[in-house]
Amino acid sequence: MCTVVSIYEDSKTHPVRAVVFDWRGTLVSELTQEGWAREALRRAGREHDDGAVRGLLGDIRRAAGEPNRLQSPLGNISAQRHRETYYAVFADAGLDDELADALFAVDSDPAYNIFAVDAAETLASLIEKNCRIGVLSNIHFDIRPMFEQAGLLGSIDAFVLSNEHGVQKPDPAIFRLALELLGTRAEETLMVGDRASRDGVAVEVGMPTLLVPPLRDPRQRRLHLVTNVVGAPRNSESAGG
Repeated sequence: MCTVVSIYEDSKTHPVRAVVFDWRGTLVSELTQEGWAREALRRAGREHDDGAVRGLLGDIRRAAGEPNRLQSPLGNISAQRHRETYYAVFADAGLDDELADALFAVDSDPAYNIFAVDAAETLASLIEKNCRIGVLSNIHFDIRPMFEQAGLLGSIDAFVLSNEHGVQKPDPAIFRLALELLGTRAEETLMVGDRASRDGVAVEVGMPTLLVPPLRDPRQRRLHLVTNVVGAPRNSESAGG
């Protein structure tokens, strides 16, 4: 199920001149919590059956507390802050260094995030429609190399990564930064993401927002929803408007 969270106080329609994508769970697949724990156990040479996965996640969740420290609104403002947050939880969960290192390595390895099968064609279609494209992510490492490996780096006009700017979603400031870097107004810039609690905050700065289910399988094709929202290609004159 997808949701378009709108937008305009005056009910007027505006042409979409730019699209900003979340990264994990939107353009690329994202491991489930179970997948994260299982892969870390496997990398550490431990039993990684369902019982072991449940046990490890239970220890981590109890240590993370409520609200979950691993989802801290400041946890991705820098690579160092992210590392400190995660290792503090792992220590409180009583995990040994080898397992803690494996969990952090899986969390930080972009190889576990695979581009959606329709990502390239969607970006190409948006470029054909004269749209500028941004990527906005709460992330503690540079994701540009992943786009370069996929041949998509040249499709992106602006990367807005939380660890590079010291601010992260759901802070409205990071959405305003994306608008500044793209050179577009909020009402003409579509935000596409998978979490209402983070990506949905774009509506607070006036951005139309398309929320889609988290991408667990890169073979899923649902990014055509983005091009459906954007509509027909615009000529170069209207694009400069």
